[in-house]
Amino acid sequence: MASTLVLWLPPVATLGEDNMPQPAWLRIDDGVIVDSGQDDGWVDAWEKPRDDSPEDRLIALAPAADVPLRWLHYPDAAPAQAAAAARIDTLKASLGDAALLHVVAGQPAEGGQAVPVAVTSHAAMTAWTEWLKARNLAPLAIVPAAAAVPPPEPDTLWKAEVGGEEIVRAADHAWLSDPELDPLIAGGHTVAPLDPDRMREALLLTLAVPPLDLLSGGWKPKRSWSVDPAMLRLAKRLAIALLVVSLLVPIVYAIRLASDTGRADDQVVAMAKKAGVTAADATAAEAELDRRLAAAGGGPLAFSVPASALYDAMGDTPGVSLKTLSHRTDGTLTTTLAAPRVEDINKVLLALQARGYRVTAQPMAGSDGQQMANITIRAVP
Repeated sequence: MASTLVLWLPPVATLGEDNMPQPAWLRIDDGVIVDSGQDDGWVDAWEKPRDDSPEDRLIALAPAADVPLRWLHYPDAAPAQAAAAARIDTLKASLGDAALLHVVAGQPAEGGQAVPVAVTSHAAMTAWTEWLKARNLAPLAIVPAAAAVPPPEPDTLWKAEVGGEEIVRAADHAWLSDPELDPLIAGGHTVAPLDPDRMREALLLTLAVPPLDLLSGGWKPKRSWSVDPAMLRLAKRLAIALLVVSLLVPIVYAIRLASDTGRADDQVVAMAKKAGVTAADATAAEAELDRRLAAAGGGPLAFSVPASALYDAMGDTPGVSLKTLSHRTDGTLTTTLAAPRVEDINKVLLALQARGYRVTAQPMAGSDGQQMANITIRAVP
């Protein structure tokens, strides 16, 4: 259940006094006032166990004695422009040093509507914020109490009690009631009391959508970054899970690779057995098969393997010719190459080496002026 505590700030003149009156307060649950008073009962109302709803909030109301209000009209201005103009005009019309004043203008919902402007001092804001901080209170907003009084009927002024203050509301301004000044300011207009029920409804509407907030400009609270313990625990668990998965991936891959390798080795041993070769593992079976193929003149040690590589290499160098060619059962190919230049023979040798063959060469001069070389090529790279 959403809960709102409304706390009236003490007038600045009474702060620090021994006999300072207790602030007025009320508690609202789901738009209904469920408790109120002018004592220290607000402490229990705010600190009692709640459901930690994100909608629970604290709103402070600044006394009309320290924050008078005006409403200015700019019919042809957009809402943002009207708010900026109202703040500037109020500063110009205010008495005293403008650097000491804190002027806040609300922004109307539509163009042509009146702009509420509150005027107080930075000294008052300092006193209130320190008073709140001393009680570990951080309000969502500080709203002038006079902003809660609705506008009166034409040629009439309202007088209403808000948080222990008598506030007079005219069409374009609101102030703390003074028996001597009220008739002078009213200028012959009737000052009528506002019905308490209507005042209560207007207060609830004001708290739901505050028309302006004194915690703005230089007094806007700095955003503090806090870590949610639950989110921190979840982040730690996710980090541990990520680490475990990162470690398991290569382990599982290694296990699968070892398993596949084992199956392949078993298949090699089985195939070798069908060919009459009995071996303890795949390496021994492959070596025995190569030996038998070599003895039979086939397999990787056969003549066709290195010869094919030699002819491919010579095909890229047309000037090289083949003089002699012989083959041994160990896979060694012996040949004599001739070319007009040594560089042409070297191209063939480099091409064979690029294919992974081990090549040796012994250069010599031919009788016809050509360059020659006796070359051996290992059949198995």
